[in-house]
Amino acid sequence: MLDFAIDTAYRAGVILRAGLERERQIDSKGQSDFVTDVDRASEDMIVSAIRSRYPSHRILAEESGQVADVGDYTWLIDPLDGTTNYMHRFPWFAVSIGLLHKHELVLGVVYDPSRDQLFAAERGSGARCNGRRISVSSTTSLGAALLTTGFSYDRFTRPDNNLDHFARILLMAQDVRRPGSAALDLCGIAAGQIDGHWELRLSPWDTAAGVAILIEAGGQASDMQGQPWTPWSPHIVATNGCFHNELITALNQ
Repeated sequence: MLDFAIDTAYRAGVILRAGLERERQIDSKGQSDFVTDVDRASEDMIVSAIRSRYPSHRILAEESGQVADVGDYTWLIDPLDGTTNYMHRFPWFAVSIGLLHKHELVLGVVYDPSRDQLFAAERGSGARCNGRRISVSSTTSLGAALLTTGFSYDRFTRPDNNLDHFARILLMAQDVRRPGSAALDLCGIAAGQIDGHWELRLSPWDTAAGVAILIEAGGQASDMQGQPWTPWSPHIVATNGCFHNELITALNQ
């Protein structure tokens, strides 16, 4: 299944790269929330491949929702994580494919076609980038940490829009970035390039694959109260594990 997910992610990456070179159809799902014809083409290919290879598996995809409702396995798909970046040709977007077996993460694949970096992990087998083993950083404190975060599409209308967290943590950490793809942010922690990430109101397809990779690289993920993360947790805090509780405390001040 991991080999299948890797091959499918590479094929989706070809679609994303090709879409950058032409005029794209863009539809609005809400303020600052968009979908392109490339999102749909990538998702259609991934869903078709899964249904052909594993017809008994469930599929939960960003654009088409739940495609099947039977079976113990569930694929969580984001065909283009970082659509706004993609629309502007800002090179921080990815294909994200995660797999659950009876609610437990068993594998994750995230492919960054801009850098040709493929992150992959299978439960109990470690995490890799382009076949090479990766692990989290050894940063031990929030004050020495480079963090990432993100802002939800409904930030214009909700009071809990992460701006207060951002303002507070920016003055407590070494620095904070906002790249725009949660899947790649989580992989950045797994690879030791980023020390932690927090974000509000994410969907299962945003985080499943990235968390699978993060955990296998030695990292930690929870909700904002420090409870165990699940794909249906609306908020996420992810770190290398060394200062996780410190970040949780700071976010809840």
